[in-house]
Amino acid sequence: MATPRTTTPHRGSNFDDLLKEDGIYEAVQTRALKRALAEQLDDAMKAGKLSKVAMAQRMATSRSQLDRVLDPPNVSVQLDTLLKAANAVGKTVEIKLKRQ
Repeated sequence: MATPRTTTPHRGSNFDDLLKEDGIYEAVQTRALKRALAEQLDDAMKAGKLSKVAMAQRMATSRSQLDRVLDPPNVSVQLDTLLKAANAVGKTVEIKLKRQ
């Protein structure tokens, strides 16, 4: 005997559409991007055996500013600071616009 199917309003739609419907798409995208950048910087620091103090010195900034860069939930980091952090670990930042 077949079990009756329950219908869901989001069946067949993609997750991005659900987030847009809920009005949180941009916030989720922003946090995910910041988390990915923070993790990549942290991994690069570990690979280079670079302490936070040494990293901050390479960036010519404070340790507290570096902590904000490495804090995934903190999305209020300026682009030039991210560029300095990437440069300090021998990386570059690539940004591009994509069609929605």
